[in-house]
Amino acid sequence: MDETSDRQPFREATRAGVSRLRILQLLRDSPGGLGVHHLGERVGLHANTVRFHLDRLVAEGLVLRHAEARMEPGRPRLSFTATARPDTERDQRSYRLLAEILAGYIADAVPDAAGAATEAGRTWGRYLTERRTPYRTTSEEEAVTELLRTLDEVGFAPELSQNEPYDKVLMRHCPFLEVAEAHREVACSVHVGLMQGVLAELRAPITADRLQPFVEPSLCIAHLAKAAGRRGTRAT
Repeated sequence: MDETSDRQPFREATRAGVSRLRILQLLRDSPGGLGVHHLGERVGLHANTVRFHLDRLVAEGLVLRHAEARMEPGRPRLSFTATARPDTERDQRSYRLLAEILAGYIADAVPDAAGAATEAGRTWGRYLTERRTPYRTTSEEEAVTELLRTLDEVGFAPELSQNEPYDKVLMRHCPFLEVAEAHREVACSVHVGLMQGVLAELRAPITADRLQPFVEPSLCIAHLAKAAGRRGTRAT
């Protein structure tokens, strides 16, 4: 079998995916719904092919099937509409509200709010980091690189200080800004714990020592330090 034959299933699957996306977009642009034959004319596909794609979209919860009432005998005409898209902005507000509720509760009800928040952050920092094989050491350079990657994925837009001894991480965007402004002790402790958890999971020779919040309106600085009882190697 040549390379062209090997790639044929992939190409067919790709074409099918593109056709299905075109049908879905047409339905999203037509809130009143469209029928099979109308869709077929718009996308240039046979009615049976359109039905196949619609069945998949219905099964995936992206499209709804409707049977139109009719007075004459025979099968009712089917029309299809796209399901409503989630309100991303509203969902973000909901998560922020939940974060503020939890942070407020911890700040008011937990005796050592900062300590509890730091420990929660450590737990999640370990979870977000790829587990190392036993006895593998991690260099400072490797640890900092992985720390910056994790912080970037969370949304902190981090960068390493360009001034020696390169022991500061500049975080120019706080994805939890509103919560941090209202409950700084809890939010910032979670962030310190998160960094400590990442570095601990790496068995790194450094740790996150402390965090200076809002050094500037859009800048927090995390300070790194040698980890007690840890020895790593320097990458060469």
